[in-house]
Amino acid sequence: MIIVTDYFLLLADICIKSEVIMMEILKQPWSWYVAGVIIGLIVPALLILGNKHFGISANLRHACAACFPANIKFFKYDWKKEIWNFFFVGGILLGAIIAVTLLNNPAPIQVNPKLAAELSTYGITDYSNMVPAQLFSFESLFTMRGLVMLIGGGFLVGFGSRYAGGCTSGHAIMGLSDLQVPSLIATICFMVGGFIMANLLLPFILNL
Repeated sequence: MIIVTDYFLLLADICIKSEVIMMEILKQPWSWYVAGVIIGLIVPALLILGNKHFGISANLRHACAACFPANIKFFKYDWKKEIWNFFFVGGILLGAIIAVTLLNNPAPIQVNPKLAAELSTYGITDYSNMVPAQLFSFESLFTMRGLVMLIGGGFLVGFGSRYAGGCTSGHAIMGLSDLQVPSLIATICFMVGGFIMANLLLPFILNL
């Protein structure tokens, strides 16, 4: 009886230590080559399991077709066949909630010192959250800078992804995996636009 009790105590101790180690691993940032491989594996998994295409922005179209039916050709289709997309997005939201509540790392976000020095010239110094509070907050929303970045940027992301027939997930991950030439063109445009925005437009917006 004593041997059995010691065995279960040892097993419980191993499980507790393993859980602590796993939680510490999950709380740390993952390298791009780990997260990238996991995201890449989603593509064949969706194709093999249900012949589904990976993408996020299409949910905006499905949501509009479901909630705001209208006599518009773009929304006249059987959106119920794509209802799995809503569960996919729901899983992303649930994962985000779990990450914030259970896997939150209280340490400040690590920012390259050179980047931190540059951002400080724009009044951005708070790195306590995933995004700086000086940019993404209700107080910032009512400033010209916040209005341009949050409202204008959100509109452009939504409009652009639908106009391009997909977002970075649909084109850069799924489309390139399928060797789609339009997705290659779209991805190149994404990158060029990102470089222009980061190096030319963003400094001007941050000075507003």
